[in-house]
Amino acid sequence: MGWGYRRTSGSPALGLLLLLRLPWQVWGAEAFRGNTAGEPVIPHWVLDGRPRHMVTLEEQVSKLEVGLVALKAEGQGLLLELEKNHRLLAPGYTETHYGPDRQPVVLVPNHTDHCHYHGRVRGFPDSWVVLSTCSGMRGLIVLSNNASYYMHPWSAEDSKDFWTHKIFWMERLLSWKGACGHRDPGDKRDMPSLSQATRIRFLTQHRNLNHTKQRLLEVANYVDQILRTLDIQVALTGLEVWTEQDRSRVTSDANATLWAFLQWRRELWARRPHDSAQLLTGRAFQGATVGLAPVEGMCHAESSGGVSTDHSELPIGAAATMAHEIGHSLGLSHDRNGCCVEATAEQGGCVMAAATGQPFPRVFSACSRRQLRAYFRKGGGACLSNAPDSGLLVPRARCGNGFVEEGEECDCGTGQECLDSCCLAHNCSLRAGAQCTHGDCCAYCLLKPAGALCRRAVGDCDLPEFCTGTSPYCPPDIYLLDGSPCASGRGYCRDGACPTLEQQCRQLWGPGSRPAPEACFQVVNSAGDAHGNCGQRGDGSFVPCAQRDAQCGKLQCQGGEQSALVPHTAPVDSTVHLGSRELTCRGAFVLPGAQLDLPDLGLVESGTQCGPRMVCQERRCQNTTFQELELCLAACHGHGVCNSNRNCHCSPGWAPPSCDKPGFGGSVDSGPVQPESQDTFTLAVILSFLLPLLPGAGLAWCCFQHPGLHLQQCLWGSRRDPMSSRSRHSSCRDCPLGSVHPMELGLTTTGEPRPLDLENSAGTQEPP
Repeated sequence: MGWGYRRTSGSPALGLLLLLRLPWQVWGAEAFRGNTAGEPVIPHWVLDGRPRHMVTLEEQVSKLEVGLVALKAEGQGLLLELEKNHRLLAPGYTETHYGPDRQPVVLVPNHTDHCHYHGRVRGFPDSWVVLSTCSGMRGLIVLSNNASYYMHPWSAEDSKDFWTHKIFWMERLLSWKGACGHRDPGDKRDMPSLSQATRIRFLTQHRNLNHTKQRLLEVANYVDQILRTLDIQVALTGLEVWTEQDRSRVTSDANATLWAFLQWRRELWARRPHDSAQLLTGRAFQGATVGLAPVEGMCHAESSGGVSTDHSELPIGAAATMAHEIGHSLGLSHDRNGCCVEATAEQGGCVMAAATGQPFPRVFSACSRRQLRAYFRKGGGACLSNAPDSGLLVPRARCGNGFVEEGEECDCGTGQECLDSCCLAHNCSLRAGAQCTHGDCCAYCLLKPAGALCRRAVGDCDLPEFCTGTSPYCPPDIYLLDGSPCASGRGYCRDGACPTLEQQCRQLWGPGSRPAPEACFQVVNSAGDAHGNCGQRGDGSFVPCAQRDAQCGKLQCQGGEQSALVPHTAPVDSTVHLGSRELTCRGAFVLPGAQLDLPDLGLVESGTQCGPRMVCQERRCQNTTFQELELCLAACHGHGVCNSNRNCHCSPGWAPPSCDKPGFGGSVDSGPVQPESQDTFTLAVILSFLLPLLPGAGLAWCCFQHPGLHLQQCLWGSRRDPMSSRSRHSSCRDCPLGSVHPMELGLTTTGEPRPLDLENSAGTQEPP
């Protein structure tokens, strides 16, 4: 028995590390008491087809793999089909907190022993359920876009009868105090400091941190459910609770908090590898910001993470914010008007909406899915292909579950679900003659040849990748090593991008924009106000830029569009006198109260060049060293560049790994490179051999069709006898033409294999 959600084989897996910073709003334990409205309900476990066992508050259910739960909601009987979320915790999952001596205490629980489930409601095809059974049942029951319930335990001290739980229509729950996901833009109150009394109360309410950890697991379980709409699996690699002191600086400035956390994360990754780290805090950020993450930061050492506030009584509130920030890390931008057709505003809208409220969004839009495909195509998110061992994540491996497991060559789901012409659904093996089912280096069930380009370089700081001829997947995305010069010397590469003032002005004001003269940066950013500064202090005041740091504060541009291309911003024009000249400097001001979760595009990006061998870092123009780059380049013998793996990427004509011998270029990471003209050269060789034979072949064919004609008549008969041209053309209509299309020779100009006829199935379906 099982009701697992299907996914196509090869789904990306996100190794998530979740961190909680105290003080923290302690929801759940106190929010849902007897004084809240709701309908009492008694859920029962169903055994042998009948409700047998009442769900109690003391019982923790974690051994059950699948189960049925019966309950009534407003007179309607519901049967919940539950299955443990086997993939929620990755093998090697750890839980960390800090003792009074501020030393880490690391626990390694059994990653299969937890009490968090996914499921659906029988008889409701569009339903889904996310529940924890750690102490009673708590979670969301969605029947359709228009009907959803939240169920939670009702403690015995509040219950005068034998009721154990309450269930609420989400619409009614949302009107309660504290459920709103938006803070008043003027409310800048921070959580109080964690006094000794608060700490004792916290430990009393959350003995051994169990309550805290279970809530965080609930958040992760919701994030996994939300990301399923993008076909991405979440595998939690660890939890960490900052019980004694902050490991990185946390303030009301979301941007400063984010970059301090990301800097600390690099140290964290060394001891706890993960794909993305997300910090959850109870501290309110300035304005209406509830989360922040770098765009396309996924898998990058310096930017793969985000920060979110736990702003709701319901775990799905924090989960929706966290899923939104992970979306930005995956290259997703805010949904434009008309993008979200999957859910109305009353139903929560879509996850990547610029502003979110109640009910919380649960689905990604078609626009987001298209952006994600484009992000993966250009090589983003390469670390997500390193999924944890599926045999450990899914104990009950079986053919037809959509995951390629040990002993399987492919898995396209059940026979009714399978749309893959390369895979046999009944035994999860490749069809006869097939070599692969999907991947950038797989076409028509065959592997592309070694050297076929599978990922083009995007921008100055990217490098191309090529198929290996042995794998259906493109090699992981690589790019130039940080510090490599780009934009004709006007910038330095950083995480595969080339941040320059020119690029940022065009991004903000359109293609006609350019950086303003240095005098604009000096005058405007020395003011230390909202329109010109080098960041904010903890109390919200602005820091004026020192002369040296002026080009690292507010971005100053000229030209371009009259209004910014970025929403929620307004242009701010300043006039600066330079001798007898007047300069107009244009900056961008983020509107107060805007629900923004992206870094302020009105500020100069970190990593932007601000002088010779100097870059902007933390709003200061700092000297930088390129020792690592220079050591790597010395090993390339002047015939290549250094990639992000610190290996030489050789120029055409030189061979890796050291670029000191003749070859075709590339690196040990890029896949084998072939000469750019190889396809054309091969085709030319074949044609040069075949073309001289074509006249003779045509003559032989014509004479074979008309044995009564003399050779001279077959060659020139149509020219001598115009009256007979019609009959001769009719009888010789199959004579070969004087030119041959490459496809007729079994070749393509792209180096890809021709379609493979797999029992006539490939011809009737789209290629994978």
